Amino acid sequence: MSSEHYFSETPGSTYQPKTITISLLGNAHQVQTAGGIFSPDHIDQGTAVLLAHIDAAPRGGNLLDVGCGWGPIALSLALHAPNAVVWAVDVNERSLELTRKNAASLGLTNLRVCHPDEVPANITFDGIWSNPPIRVGKDVLHQILLQWLPRLSPAASAYLVVQKNLGSDSLHRWLESAMPAKFETSRVDTAKAFRVLRVWNKN
Repeated sequence: MSSEHYFSETPGSTYQPKTITISLLGNAHQVQTAGGIFSPDHIDQGTAVLLAHIDAAPRGGNLLDVGCGWGPIALSLALHAPNAVVWAVDVNERSLELTRKNAASLGLTNLRVCHPDEVPANITFDGIWSNPPIRVGKDVLHQILLQWLPRLSPAASAYLVVQKNLGSDSLHRWLESAMPAKFETSRVDTAKAFRVLRVWNKN
């Protein structure tokens, strides 16, 4: 899988949007996807495992989806928490365009879709949910996580899904050592070769 899926602002492939039917929070919805982004044909297994824990997301406040792709996590958060403001960030302009279109088609007005640099610096998050781009490499991945996880509000949690054979256990250990002492990392689920990690701001 090319890192273009995650880190090319303008994918090189021709933009050819298509409509697929997916289940979000138990209801069928039609959404648009396209090539040049992550998992354009369906909700990938890791995201599905993460979304099984969507009830743990707060019903209000600021919520964040890091690496939104065409939007399955952000859309689910916005449906789950209509009183929250859901921030969906990605560096891929095609992903952002598709997430905006999908939010509009679902009538979601509480979703803010933007480049990471466009998120106001003073915002902290009451929940972070992500299927992070493991394949970009450890250094870049660590930079992404250190950019966002310290912005968790007191008592807030981040939920990350990581495939076991792509380093979920080593990432767990790194989070325990790299994050400030007020943060605690735990494994909350193992399913379909994936682990769900929770990073909790204890203060």
